Amino acid sequence: MTTKQMKIVIVEDEQLALEHLELLLQRYDPSIQIVTKLASVKAAVQWFEQQTPIDLAFFDIQLADGSSFEILEQVAIACPIIFATAYQEYTLKAFKSNGIDYILKPYDFEEIEKAMTKYEQLKSSFKAQPDQQLQSIKAALQSLQSDYKKRFLVKSASQLISIKTKDISYFYHESKIVWFKHQNNKKYAVDYTLEQLQQILNPKQFFRINRKYFISIDSIEKVVSYSNSRLKLELIPPTTEEIIVSRERVNDFKLWLDA
Repeated sequence: MTTKQMKIVIVEDEQLALEHLELLLQRYDPSIQIVTKLASVKAAVQWFEQQTPIDLAFFDIQLADGSSFEILEQVAIACPIIFATAYQEYTLKAFKSNGIDYILKPYDFEEIEKAMTKYEQLKSSFKAQPDQQLQSIKAALQSLQSDYKKRFLVKSASQLISIKTKDISYFYHESKIVWFKHQNNKKYAVDYTLEQLQQILNPKQFFRINRKYFISIDSIEKVVSYSNSRLKLELIPPTTEEIIVSRERVNDFKLWLDA
């Protein structure tokens, strides 16, 4: 356990995950102070520019408006960082080789406890070599960013076709199947859930606007205001139903468009 009150910043854009992480940190040590909670790259950069002294930061790797790597590119952060990610373990070899800790989401107490214990053990080395630690973090994140899915192998009649991810306009859930619509207006089924797609697609390129649709930024033709503070989209290729950005995702969607 910690011997003094620890000041922590959390960068996490999923509200339920954020609340759960807070509870687990308080369970680990009730004296921990959560100084602030930040939900985007933009908000994090603005806050860390103030250079407020803190002991530790938790960064979710994949944020609505980009990767947490972009925070490190824009502002110097003089504290160790524990990363949270939903990537499979084989993807995380870069973290291990660079001596950086991570938590595999969803959060659980055992992982939090291990990460915090490691922080306590390595605290002096973090303070002694902050620049070296940040360079290791950047190298690890660059490795992760290169692992976004670039192609999908799909079946069409009796043929197998490899489709480039950049040529996909949007993914959607229909009749218990996840499909994607190609830019040429053809649709193909994929063996992924929308939740799984969120972990393997580049968040700069794709955004989940509601429970049914996960869209490419290149597919957006028009954005208009809609009832109850929501937004309505017109996509390319066009759809047969109204495409609505859910109210709880509107702010993150705007940040994503403005990134």
